[in-house]
Amino acid sequence: MNIHEYQAKELLRKFGVAVPSGQVAYTVDEAVQAANELGGPIWVVKSQIHAGGRGAGRFKDGDPDKGGVRVSKSVEDVRENAKAMLGATLVTKQTGPEGKEVSRLYIEDGCDIARELYLSLLLDRATSQVTIMASTEGGMEIEEVAEEHPDKIIRVTVDPATGISGFHCRRIAFALGLEGAQVKSCTQFLTAMYNAFTQLDASMVEVNPLVVTGSGEVIALDAKMNFDDNALFRHKDIAGMRDETEEDPMELEATKHELNYIKLTGSIGCMVNGAGLAMATMDIIKLKGGDPANFLDVGGGATKERVTKAFKIILSDPNVEGILVNIFGGIMRCDVIAEGVVAASREVNLHVPLVVRLEGTNVEQGKKIMAESGLPIISADNLEDAAEKVVAAVKEAN
Repeated sequence: MNIHEYQAKELLRKFGVAVPSGQVAYTVDEAVQAANELGGPIWVVKSQIHAGGRGAGRFKDGDPDKGGVRVSKSVEDVRENAKAMLGATLVTKQTGPEGKEVSRLYIEDGCDIARELYLSLLLDRATSQVTIMASTEGGMEIEEVAEEHPDKIIRVTVDPATGISGFHCRRIAFALGLEGAQVKSCTQFLTAMYNAFTQLDASMVEVNPLVVTGSGEVIALDAKMNFDDNALFRHKDIAGMRDETEEDPMELEATKHELNYIKLTGSIGCMVNGAGLAMATMDIIKLKGGDPANFLDVGGGATKERVTKAFKIILSDPNVEGILVNIFGGIMRCDVIAEGVVAASREVNLHVPLVVRLEGTNVEQGKKIMAESGLPIISADNLEDAAEKVVAAVKEAN
């Protein structure tokens, strides 16, 4: 789960992470009130959307020279910027050309920036440890740094069994070229950030840029946090921060039915049980000349009702021109999948080619259910056969 910058800073502040003062605003009047309460003399008006590159982004039908993060030197500037940004659609390299509508702003105190750095914490699945990533190239996307300046990315791993220590923090501070009181400030900052990361069950905390002020203080000028969905039951306050308007409607609907769904840009819908099998299914569709429209894992214990809902979600995507159902029945029974597919096909008046490959528990019962349904379901013997048939069927239909 993602949250907005102002929410991330609110959480980090509770753990002692240094962040500038700021207030969220949903209207122009609230933005002006926030500016007056903060005092100035310089404010930063920040668009709050779930996407990076806001400062370099551009508003549709807006001033091409002004992005989604604007420095204001008077309360009247705050008012004008808020008026221009609220309700407008901001396009960044992460939103795609459709952009995202700005429904809230973060009004923040200006900052005396001496240096811009990069700092993040994330889980390293390969080592089962927490990795601290840092760079002197703050303000840039870390992917760009990795491509253009790979030598400037610093990585330090922390064993969660022992936690973070002073030597971890000093290694990062020295690698970033900090000295004197800055090292102490960085140590306090990183320790607090690590505590927030672990205690809140975050999967990533990113501060970009991390700034060193003119007085030598280390402060988070921006903040991004992602959380492990499986741990949200322990954090009702964080779950309450979810902004459903920032999420794809189909992905949101899938979440409500315990389905793992991610919308993609292709034309062949996929329904599979198991994440690894779903990835393999998408790969072979690409190999055979097709393009997957989604990732959808119905899980190992899906019911007929959940399968029916998954099928409907796939078909709600107007880009879908064919569907491949690929099920290996272990815990998941093939007859249950077949019942769900048949029920959903009848309910939504199936109008695109449907290829089904079943294998495993109760496979013969599943095939019989589909064969006797009277629906134009194309049966496949194996995964390669299924991929070839769905790609060919979509091409023929076009």
